[in-house]
Amino acid sequence: MAAPNPASERPTVALVLSGGGAKGMAHVGVLRVLEEMRIPVDIVVGTSAGSAVAALYAQGMAVPEIEERFIEMDWLSSFRDSPGRAYRPVRRKQNDWRYPISPGVGVGLDGLRVGRGLVAGQNLGFILNELTRDAALVRDFDALPVRFRAVATDLETGEAVVMGEGALSEAIRASMSIPGVYAPVSRDGRLLVDGGIANNLPVSVAQEMGADRIIAIDISDALADRRTLTGAFSIVGQLTTLMTRRNMDDQIQRLGDDDLLIQPDLGSLGSADFYSAAAIIEAGATATRRYAVDLQSLRVGDVLWQRYQKRRSTTRFQPGVITEVRVRDQSRLSTRFLRSRIHQPLGQPLDVPALQDDLRRIYGLGYYETVAYQLEPTPEGTALVIDVTEKSWGPNYLRFGLGYEDNFRNDTRFNVAAALQMTELNDLGGEWHTGVQLGTEPRVRSQWFQPLDFGYRRFVVAGAEYEQESYTVFGTQGQQQAEVEVSRQQVDLAFGLELANTAEARAGLQRGYARVDNVVGQANLTDERIDQGSWSLELTVDSLDDPFMPASGHYLGVKGRFERPGLGGERDFDRAALLAARAISLGPYTAVGKAFGSVVTRGETGVENTISLGGLRRLSAYARGAITGRDAALASLYGYRRFGGPFIPFFAGLGYETGNAWSDIRDARGNDLIHSWNAFAGVDTFLGPVQVSTAYADKEHWSVFLNVGYSLESLFRDL
Repeated sequence: MAAPNPASERPTVALVLSGGGAKGMAHVGVLRVLEEMRIPVDIVVGTSAGSAVAALYAQGMAVPEIEERFIEMDWLSSFRDSPGRAYRPVRRKQNDWRYPISPGVGVGLDGLRVGRGLVAGQNLGFILNELTRDAALVRDFDALPVRFRAVATDLETGEAVVMGEGALSEAIRASMSIPGVYAPVSRDGRLLVDGGIANNLPVSVAQEMGADRIIAIDISDALADRRTLTGAFSIVGQLTTLMTRRNMDDQIQRLGDDDLLIQPDLGSLGSADFYSAAAIIEAGATATRRYAVDLQSLRVGDVLWQRYQKRRSTTRFQPGVITEVRVRDQSRLSTRFLRSRIHQPLGQPLDVPALQDDLRRIYGLGYYETVAYQLEPTPEGTALVIDVTEKSWGPNYLRFGLGYEDNFRNDTRFNVAAALQMTELNDLGGEWHTGVQLGTEPRVRSQWFQPLDFGYRRFVVAGAEYEQESYTVFGTQGQQQAEVEVSRQQVDLAFGLELANTAEARAGLQRGYARVDNVVGQANLTDERIDQGSWSLELTVDSLDDPFMPASGHYLGVKGRFERPGLGGERDFDRAALLAARAISLGPYTAVGKAFGSVVTRGETGVENTISLGGLRRLSAYARGAITGRDAALASLYGYRRFGGPFIPFFAGLGYETGNAWSDIRDARGNDLIHSWNAFAGVDTFLGPVQVSTAYADKEHWSVFLNVGYSLESLFRDL
């Protein structure tokens, strides 16, 4: 072993880490071996993924912790903006099953608009804030335990931008903003994107910082062979590699005789293999060990190594208590709108989990491209600064939906839907939402949502709606007698209270009319106008993580409708309805239970108020409308297993349903219940689940379904 050099004679060592997506985790393996060999690093410079690893090491995070964080990280969430459905208000969730496709398209007087990237980087920002929490107050990167620089690219000029000050998490975010994937970061008047375009292996930056010896780690892709350039994606990938390869070759030529270039052999592992963290980290360690002889001269003895480790592990940037909360935005909405949603108490330490929940709820409102926070030192303590960026493609947005159900016998239903959501129409956050559905069940609804306070706790909804549905009337022997069409028109006004992010209550008035018509066959129905006037009470609790294939959460809907002649209705009755659902998962296995009931508790109804069962997950072995009555009840239990990776999730499962409909619930008996067994398989898509299922009750009642977009809530929302 070589004798350790005196501290005054030890060369200044710089570690330069290139970008390369998931392959950047190989840098962690390099750090592991450098620590094993007791080689201090004085400067660390990184680009893109390399900047993330470099920053964590520079702030003093232990290498085993960095490794553990990367192995356990939910990488898929970093490529999504939504923090999860649980953080969206109930009014947003109510449209999820009808308009599930939200492509990030805005509309204005100048036409359609789209975002500046497939992903704004909201969840990535949360991840980086958490990883750099111990250095949240740092503004000078030279003040970190190890001097640090991150490299980004100026989108306007193509020049490399070296970042040595500011918020650490923002610098990493800018350095790894892959153009077209992540939206650019606005910083100091510049739009910044991934540094790999301008300088993917920033050797020159380390030299300018005074490095005597450089250890450069190159994990970039090699140029592809002509035989593999057969598709659009491979060609785009090759163009990207060409850009980074040119600037990397220039940087490699800058390395001196005493410097070291390590190029880990990652084999078939690519820049998207985030779930192969352990293998990628080990590849970096293995490559570094091959250069153990070359690295020997940089080793230090026990005293210097302990001194170095103490310097890295000393936390000097702990924030004090929060003495001020500032909102930094250029929103159309009042600043009070945002401030009312931040619950961090003054005079207390920062509560990061609670703050992130607040920010997720703000993001879930749908107004902002990113919602982030920074900490700034003040003479009194620490200021919490909330930074929001409005969606560049807003404030008016398009959503779409598609529903399809075919039992290959007597019932095919197909609907396409589109909605325009106009937001931020006044200081309190007024919105106008209009949706149109065309197909088997046409529907139009337009409504104004007006908050009555900045916290959205109280609100008013005024709307107008037209809808039409049809169902089959069957005889006592199961023969098809008629096709009945029911159309409804109404205007409504409701006062609501948001009880929590997952719950709301409404009280409303409805006035309109319905028409019932025989389309095919005879059911002794007349095409007459039936006036309707009612008041209603409704409670909704929705914490499901997905409206179609939930893996966790619950749903509770309770609705009371009170039809009264005094409100303009021809009928006089009371109806109560309930839908309860619960989803529980254990690993890849999920169980979903559901209970539904709708009962007239007083008075007499007409055919326009009939409850219809049958169809997928509504006693699946029977055709839609085969089971009708004034009152109805349904219970089901489904279990399914997910297969495949996170990007293409397949599923398969079994289910059981039981229930019936009656002219009066008091006539119901246990032996009246109808049973249906179900087996299904499909794939979860952006349209909702696409599935094939088969159901069996008895020899006369069985079915096969092809379905797109079934939702738990649809049965309740159709009432």
